[in-house]
Amino acid sequence: MVVDADTGEVLHAVNADHRNYPASLTKMMTLYLLFDAMDRGQVRLGDRIPVSAHASAQAPSKLGLRPGQTIVVEDAILGICTKSANDAAAAVAEFLGGSEPAFAEMMTRKAKELGMRETQFRNASGLPSPPNLSSARDMATLARALLHNHARFYHYFSTQQFTYNGETMRNHNHLMEWYEGADGIKTGYIGAAGFNLVASVKRDGRRLVGVVFGGESAAARDRHMAQLLDAAFARTPGSSGVELANLPEQNDEEEAPAPSVKSKAKVHMAQANTRAVLKAMAAARTGKAIAKKVVAARAKAAKEDDSSGDADEDNWGIQVGAYAQQVKAKEAAATAKHKLGKLVADGDVSIAHEKGHHPTYRARVIGLPEQTAREACRRLTKSKVSCAVINAG
Repeated sequence: MVVDADTGEVLHAVNADHRNYPASLTKMMTLYLLFDAMDRGQVRLGDRIPVSAHASAQAPSKLGLRPGQTIVVEDAILGICTKSANDAAAAVAEFLGGSEPAFAEMMTRKAKELGMRETQFRNASGLPSPPNLSSARDMATLARALLHNHARFYHYFSTQQFTYNGETMRNHNHLMEWYEGADGIKTGYIGAAGFNLVASVKRDGRRLVGVVFGGESAAARDRHMAQLLDAAFARTPGSSGVELANLPEQNDEEEAPAPSVKSKAKVHMAQANTRAVLKAMAAARTGKAIAKKVVAARAKAAKEDDSSGDADEDNWGIQVGAYAQQVKAKEAAATAKHKLGKLVADGDVSIAHEKGHHPTYRARVIGLPEQTAREACRRLTKSKVSCAVINAG
């Protein structure tokens, strides 16, 4: 399924209401409820989440958390977004719900509030559990809700690398590495489900959300997503759909009936039309590519040369790792600042110290405008250096 993130207009849909295992797409709701708690002031980024034996025992993918350990909320978020860590997801569930089953009930209730009609959750991670089911339409709804209701936390889904206890983990969403405008959200895989992906892409001021369930491989899933998004961007936006502010109701989206022979024929015809659109786009894309690169380069240079930003807005920064030793954190932050050169010349090296049984030192460069921080992370990530954008204010 592909929808316009702002209007809710459905641009492509095949079997959009078919229920399947969401796998780690489930963690989008886990984080949604965590962001809810943070918005209410009940949880802060620096709070520590205790790790139980249950959370520690979760199957991979995981951070390797140990019973009795604690993990900082921000590390849990980054671990879930990049590594898709099941142990971190279970720890968050117990932290917020008292137990994972109780938290799963909270997840299902929230899904119903958002209009996710085909969704039922049984755990916080998406590990195999027969009643843990959702649909492409519901996952598109959840992605739009995250973009609308928790926009200030969305940047975590864009994190391409995360370093925890000295280990650097890359985001499983490789679409962000090569598809223009892709900046999140989540991948998922279990054997019973295949390869799933919810992707958010922004081009020329327009944002689309795409959902693919049941890919045969990660690469095939990503290629299919790119084709769907290319075709959707080629369409002229219509006036129908759901306004973002009215997202929870989803009142004008009807459930799709079971596909008939005629509807299957229409699907094949639509796919043929899509291929024709893609072929035409490919011919036009070559001529536009050079012009787009020139425009992008000029815009980038203009941003870097613009020093007129209000000083009150220089409360952003970048984080390039979390370390057990302060000296290593200082070295990492200083190295990152040196590597970025003029771009972050006005920034300050900062070490955030989290006390506790397992003290953590976060390597940061702060005092930057938001766009500078994001550009800095893009450059570091391209150089295979772990980086996360932070609001240091």
